[in-house]
Formats: sequence, structure tokens, C-alpha cells
Amino acid sequence: MSPSLLSALFAPAAVAVAAGVVWAIGGPAGALAVLGIGWGTLLVVHVRNLDRLTRWAESLTEIPVPEGSGPWRAAFSGLYRRVRLREAHRRDLGRTIERFQSAAEAIPDGMVVLDMQNRVKWANIRARTHLGLDDRQDIGSPLLNIVRQPEFVRFLEAGDFAESITIESQREAGLTLSIQIVPFGMDERLLISRDITRLEAVARMRRDFIANVSHELKTPLTVIAGFLETLQELHLDEKQRARFMQLMQEQATSMQRLVEDLLTLSALESEQNPMIDEKFAVVGLLLQVSSDAKSLSQGRHTVALDLGDAATVSGCRDELASAFGNLVSNAIRYTPEGGTITLSWRVDDNGTGVFAVTDTGIGIAPEHLPRLTERFYRIDRSRSRATGGTGLGLAIVKHVLLRHQAMLEIASEPGKGSTFAVRLPARRVERAIVAPETPAKAASSEAPSGTVS
Repeated sequence: MSPSLLSALFAPAAVAVAAGVVWAIGGPAGALAVLGIGWGTLLVVHVRNLDRLTRWAESLTEIPVPEGSGPWRAAFSGLYRRVRLREAHRRDLGRTIERFQSAAEAIPDGMVVLDMQNRVKWANIRARTHLGLDDRQDIGSPLLNIVRQPEFVRFLEAGDFAESITIESQREAGLTLSIQIVPFGMDERLLISRDITRLEAVARMRRDFIANVSHELKTPLTVIAGFLETLQELHLDEKQRARFMQLMQEQATSMQRLVEDLLTLSALESEQNPMIDEKFAVVGLLLQVSSDAKSLSQGRHTVALDLGDAATVSGCRDELASAFGNLVSNAIRYTPEGGTITLSWRVDDNGTGVFAVTDTGIGIAPEHLPRLTERFYRIDRSRSRATGGTGLGLAIVKHVLLRHQAMLEIASEPGKGSTFAVRLPARRVERAIVAPETPAKAASSEAPSGTVS
């Protein structure tokens, strides 16, 4: 038997014993009086404790457990211990929820908890940014009152969440979201929103790249196929045949250049192709680039080389030669006959090496400058094809410079010309130390200036 029950039975038993003693001494009248007073007192105690318990149980606010008296003391103490245990569990649950919400806030994806009527119960900060939710006004509101894109409405109302959908964000222009809904629990759903803008851009670039390559190869192949058909079906004189063969050779050369540039880009982007880092004198490289520029120009332009500072460069000589050569060939292609192309090299005070190609060509409008290094991006497609470019030259330049932690700076004005400048970081450039000349050597020196035409 529990101590609390013994305590509860002790008081009535004591009253009964006292009544028996009084009966034996004073008769039944006294015994009845003792029983009435004793049991009445016990009834009052029980009623008062029961009233305290009832008031505490019916209270809508958190109030302390009342202190019991008599046999009720043990019962109220037990309730107090249970309340403390419940409060401890509630605090632990609150901390768990706080940790969950903190973790959900740190997740890069948006998360929204919905009920079965698609009302918002909770959303993390990324979801509020993606979907334009207000955590104070929109909690409890139907999500369709906030996100109203027709494709999203159809997706949510259909209830088939096996696949995700892609929508444009209403909050941020240009932001593409992937929306997925996962049912959980008995009557809740978790909406996950993911920013796939970059992935969509990559996919779009891949589609554009395939389309551009197909187009660039289709044109020369169509020309070659047409000439071959003509050669097979018609009897041509030797002059016409030679002309057709020359045109086919030009188209084949164009395709060969395109394939070579594609292979170069692939090698530059491959993680399996580490860069060969070596030290070499920049003057020899620039003289080679200048010589190639003159050969490409064939006397139609003035090509000048301004060697400001002799230096040793750390990097891949072949890759930098390809990048510099692409910049020079672009300048020659887009500079009218009689124009000037100037190649210059200098080392800044902070040790940065700067190779610049300045031309007096047609120039570039400002809106085209940010996209010049994209694959196959052409300002004037017909003019670019006529000059023999593949549309990959500046993309190759971009990837070579990325491998060398270098930057490409472009300044241009339509009708006046352009300057493309490569800035190599100071850690890759070592200025050559020039020994001071004696007065006799200086007087007898007949070295030309730093500009070579």
C-alpha cells in the first residue's frame, strides 16, 4: 500500500478511534459529536484541495501547481514533478525546433512547410527571397494567393509531385527556380525551391554551342557537297575546275580551323590537361607575334611593336602565344586596309605585365563588349564569316588567361578602333635587370628605339 493512501486512511481512522474512546467515556452523544466535527473537518480539507486542483486544471495560463495539504500533499507533489518534466521536454523540443529552423535557414535551397490546403505554415529566408513571402503576413495564407504563375498553379492543384517543375521567380528578374514538393507526415507538404539559373544558363550555352557548331560546319559542307556534285555531273574546263577546287579548299581549311579551335578549347577546359609552367623571355614571344601579324596582314596595314620593358614571364609560352596571336589576328581582320595595329608591352609599377593590341579599326559598340568572349558570339555574322574567323578566338583567349590568373581589358569606340589589353599578375612577371652602360658605350650605341615597324 502506498504511503499516500496510508496517509489518507490515517485521519478517518484517527477520528473513528477518538469517537470510540469518547463513546466509552461519555456515551454516544459525545461520540457522534466527535465524528461530526472530525469528518466535517476532513471533508472541508478535501473540498478545498479539490477546488485548488480544479482551478489549476481549468486555468488557460501557465500557473504554478498549488501546494496541497494533508493527504493531498503527495498528489500535488507528483503533479509538480510531472509539470517540471513536461517543461523540460518542452524546452528540449523547442531547442530541437530552433536547431532545425537554424539548419533550414542555412540551407541554400528554399523550404516552405504547407498544410494539406496548401497554406503556408513556415518558410526559411531563401524561400521568402525566391517566392516573395512575408513571414509575418503570409503565414497561414494559401500559397496560390502569393505565387500565381499558371504553370505553378496547375502543378499544385494537380497533386502529382513525382516530378519537379521550373518557373521564373516573381521576386527577382532573371532568376530561374526548380520547384519540388514532398509530402511528409500525415497532413503536411514540404516545398523545396532551388536556384537553377546558372544550370539553365549552362544548358542554354550547351544547346547554343551545339547549334552553332552544327551551323558552322553545315555551311562549308554544303558548299563542298555542291561543288563535288557539279564536278561529277558536268564537264568543266580546266579553269572552272581549278576555281571550284580552290573554293572547296577554302571551305575545308575553314572547317579545319574550326575543329582545331574546338580541340584547343577542349584542352584548355580539361582538368586532365595541367598547364606547363615555364619561364621564358617575353621579347622573343612578342617578336614572333609581330612577325606573324605582318605575314597575316600581307602589307595591308602598318604593324608596330613597342617593347617598353624586357621581362621574364612564368607560364605556358604556347598558350600565351595563341592568346596574343588571336588578339592580333582579330585586330587585322577588323581593321580596314591602310590602318595601324600597335602591339605594346610594359611592366607597371606594381609589377603587372601588360600586353596590348591597339587598332584603328571599325570599333565595337558598348553593348557587345560583355559578350565578346562567348563562343561563336559575333557582332556581324556575315562580316565575321567573310573575314575567315571561327568565332572562337576570344573564347580561347579567355580560357588561356584564366589558366594564367590574368585579365582581359577591352576599350573600344565605334569608328575609331579598339584596345585589347592582357594583364598578367605580378607573380608571373619578372622585370629584366639591365646593367648600366659606361659613358663610352652609351656614346657609341646605335641601338634603335623601342618601337619596331
